[in-house]
Amino acid sequence: MITFMSSLICITNRHLCKENFLERIRKVSNAQPTAILLREKDLSEGEYMALAKQVIQICQKDKTLCILHTFAQVAKELGVSAFHCPLHVLRELSPELKSNFSTLGASCHSLEEALEAQSLGCSYIIIGHIFNTDCKQGLSGRGIDFLRTICQNISIPIYAIGGINNQNYSLIKQSGATGACTMSGLMQCQDVYNYLSLYPD
Repeated sequence: MITFMSSLICITNRHLCKENFLERIRKVSNAQPTAILLREKDLSEGEYMALAKQVIQICQKDKTLCILHTFAQVAKELGVSAFHCPLHVLRELSPELKSNFSTLGASCHSLEEALEAQSLGCSYIIIGHIFNTDCKQGLSGRGIDFLRTICQNISIPIYAIGGINNQNYSLIKQSGATGACTMSGLMQCQDVYNYLSLYPD
């Protein structure tokens, strides 16, 4: 299992970028967040593989962890040892396929889901959504008490997601989480290095 060296995971969304997506990936990778999680949920498996090859190459230059999403077979074929997926996908992964991943994560939304993901062999989880966010309009954030309960009952690293910014990030850390995830922030900020500096380990 890989040991993360920082506290912020970049979750990609190429539709949010105001510049060329791969150029933005280069900037983020060079600044070395915890990891870059290539999400891009609207792509077919073939399209995702083509994009993943380019992103992996960029991350390898900076020794930045690249986590692939949803398409486990793609991750296996590309020799990527870090994989993340929704819980329903995790449930269907065979032990043989899971054995390819030294870093395995899942997205969870309750203590029960977090406990299940841990029992299924995850090395970390992403839990959310914590605060109100435009990505989940109409749905209230689950809050800090929810996150604290998760952290008290789970023994693997926990990364919070949803409405997290540099003003409330300290609450995330105080709750026991290892760190947080950001999408729009690192996809759109003007200065990637400055943005990451606002989220200390």
